[in-house]
Amino acid sequence: MHPMLSKSFIFIFVSSCVVLAHSALADDKKVDPKLFPPPATKEGVTYATDIQPIFEKSCYPCHSAKTEKPKGKLRLDTLELTLKGGEDGPALVKGDSAKSVMVAQICYQGDADDYMPPPKNKGNIKQLTKEQIGLIRAWIDQGAK
Repeated sequence: MHPMLSKSFIFIFVSSCVVLAHSALADDKKVDPKLFPPPATKEGVTYATDIQPIFEKSCYPCHSAKTEKPKGKLRLDTLELTLKGGEDGPALVKGDSAKSVMVAQICYQGDADDYMPPPKNKGNIKQLTKEQIGLIRAWIDQGAK
């Protein structure tokens, strides 16, 4: 085989392996809503009554007026700011928790860098419980009011 052909073959082979490895890693970051805890069965879930207390305990340290620069420019300390979203756009899709970025992040799915709260955080804030996630899902599915 001609030396240039063998170098080309090796380059193409190595490039293909890199692309396949990258694709496999990307597959690991996919979000599967079937793995989310189910929405709570509670009707009439509201931000003020049900969701704000969860956010206050687990999210305000990084996503409220309590911090000088809210992470991702996302504030969760009022309903209006929560619905507005942050620098990456809205964190939720009213009426569809399965398509809401916020839900994937609190379920620790997708990109590990986006898990909320981060697994290792200064405040030692724990991951939300299945019940808390279910309540957030119900709130979003019911129109995020």
